Amino acid sequence: MKALQYRTVGAPPEVVTVPDPEPGPGQVLLKVTAAGVCHSDIAVMSWSADQLPFPLPLTLGHEGVGTVAALGAGAEGVAVGDAVAVYGPWGCGSCAKCAEGKENYCLRAAELGIRPPGLGAPGAIAEYMIVDSPRHLVPLAGLDPVQAVPLTDAGLTPYHAVKRSLPKLVPGSTAVVIGTGGLGHVAIQLLRAMTAARVVALDVTEDKLALARAVGAHETVLSDAGAAPAVRELTGGRGAEVVLDFVGAQPTVTAAGAMVAVEGDVTVVGLGGGTLPVGFGALPYEVSVASPYWGTRAELIEVLDLARAGAVDVHTETYGLDDAPQAYERLHEGRVNGRAVILPNG
Repeated sequence: MKALQYRTVGAPPEVVTVPDPEPGPGQVLLKVTAAGVCHSDIAVMSWSADQLPFPLPLTLGHEGVGTVAALGAGAEGVAVGDAVAVYGPWGCGSCAKCAEGKENYCLRAAELGIRPPGLGAPGAIAEYMIVDSPRHLVPLAGLDPVQAVPLTDAGLTPYHAVKRSLPKLVPGSTAVVIGTGGLGHVAIQLLRAMTAARVVALDVTEDKLALARAVGAHETVLSDAGAAPAVRELTGGRGAEVVLDFVGAQPTVTAAGAMVAVEGDVTVVGLGGGTLPVGFGALPYEVSVASPYWGTRAELIEVLDLARAGAVDVHTETYGLDDAPQAYERLHEGRVNGRAVILPNG
């Protein structure tokens, strides 16, 4: 079969032919209908050989949907032909966090060598992929694969981030979304669907801010040195109760700290490597700073339910498998409007 692989440190990904996978005991073989392209992949491909925690080559793609093609011995709960989405942050299934449904925070994954598809295990940008357990599959139940596949990360991750701050997103509150691309433009829609907060979107170009307004942002501000004062002005000097940073670079993280309100939340989702000092006087009183990772399987089910209700509409660009390297080039250059989706069998 064809697959998009990251094969050499520092080199771009390439389409190659690899053996067709076969499901082992308890595993599921999916025929991939759609796979997402994510900035996390670019972050991984920027690491040095010493930083990479897994061997190459690696089939990319941690967002995947498909139809069940075959079941390994003992695999139960799905049937051949079922249309499913892949829950990506695989865990051991038995530790205290996994018992809570929080496989994204599995306590033993590193110890056991369990890695997500596309981030250590073979991923979804291929004609077929192996899913380690049926519990990591969620029924699509009528959702369009292209619209659904970004929700497995670009939907789930911001949903988890928004959900943890819901008690602060009351009427009269303000939520700031920094970075309105793949995850950020979904976060804006989630905030509008789930809260009464005023949503302020920040990004570096007017084109990206136009997308933010189109998906529901009440206010838009250019993400530059004047962003934090602008948010302070919009909020009468109070600041934002919740700041969601989907970039995570030092300038945006610093700006988040400068615009958050007393008792507010700063949630750093982006992988830009920025840090925010925490200590008495470093931030307004009782500000909480968090860097969450993905979300739970139950939250993925909730995100897909929101999509079925029409509350979330991901802007997508589609590519064939042979054009997948071009999708990564466009993403790296900041030219993807929303989310890039690969159709491996399209």
